[in-house]
Amino acid sequence: MKRVGVLFGMENTFPPALVDRINGMNAGVIAEAVQLGATTMDDSTPYDVIIDRISQDIPYYRSYLKNAVLSGAHVINNPFWWSADDKFFNYSLAAKIGVAVPKTVLLPSHKHPPNTTTQSMRNLVFPLPWKQIFEHVGFPAFLKPHSGGGWKHVYKIHNEGDFFHYYHQTDDLVMTLQEGIEFESYFRCYVIGQEQVHVMAYDPRRPHEERYVKNPPPTDQALEQRIVKDCRLLCQALGYDINTVEFAVRNGIPYAIDFLNPAPDADYHSVGAENFTWIVNALAELAVQRALAHDGNNLRDYRWRTFLTGDSGGNATRAPDPSSPVKKSVRVSRK
Repeated sequence: MKRVGVLFGMENTFPPALVDRINGMNAGVIAEAVQLGATTMDDSTPYDVIIDRISQDIPYYRSYLKNAVLSGAHVINNPFWWSADDKFFNYSLAAKIGVAVPKTVLLPSHKHPPNTTTQSMRNLVFPLPWKQIFEHVGFPAFLKPHSGGGWKHVYKIHNEGDFFHYYHQTDDLVMTLQEGIEFESYFRCYVIGQEQVHVMAYDPRRPHEERYVKNPPPTDQALEQRIVKDCRLLCQALGYDINTVEFAVRNGIPYAIDFLNPAPDADYHSVGAENFTWIVNALAELAVQRALAHDGNNLRDYRWRTFLTGDSGGNATRAPDPSSPVKKSVRVSRK
């Protein structure tokens, strides 16, 4: 009997629903919550597949998952790549494969990192060329961490005064300054197994519990097709089997805003019944498929080169022109 373990934290609705769905499929796969204590180097894992929902916050879990890979488990999402990834790299990669992204600049931290001094920064130009940076990005803009989530330390910037006011509050965080996309529509997409895409109308300007838009107007078919295509390109290039990708649409162009969400929000009360059912079913099917196909010989899939070249998906090719608006389709409804 194949086994799937779910590793999670404060979530109360999604993990038990996922476990129940996998067990209810009667596909020869048992799912359960992972139970851990101290881990020895030669620990074997009872799981064919482990679904990770929490190791970004618990370093012990992340190290355990890496060791579980050595003992034969298939971990969703890849703990090695997740440890190395950051949002600025994501934007650079997206531009390379033809996905439209806002203009983005990586900034050194305002304060020296711990245990460093001014001498540690001798390779850093000072002062930074702020005028050129602001001219390149423009205003409005967003100042946000180069890695992180949950909309923490994200500031909307309208001018230079705004920028320095907030930048001076970021301490030793590495930040990015990103062009603000004044959007006419916004979408958040679940991507499962790098192929299944669920497009959700979303409004980041609303309170957290109201951001998933109920009964949205129909989305233009050509725009939705491009969003789905870009979701697949990004997740295939990055190697994530669970992710959310966010798009801000301006003048018909979907700009990828955020796509480093390997443990995305899936709470029933947050995402709503329809979206919750979709993510539970899609991930349960993926977990069962991976468990049944798993032979314990997966180390070849965890090499850095696979994720840096786009070979993991096989389809991460350059799109013709990400700055071209989507051509409107005659059909405007969607399923």
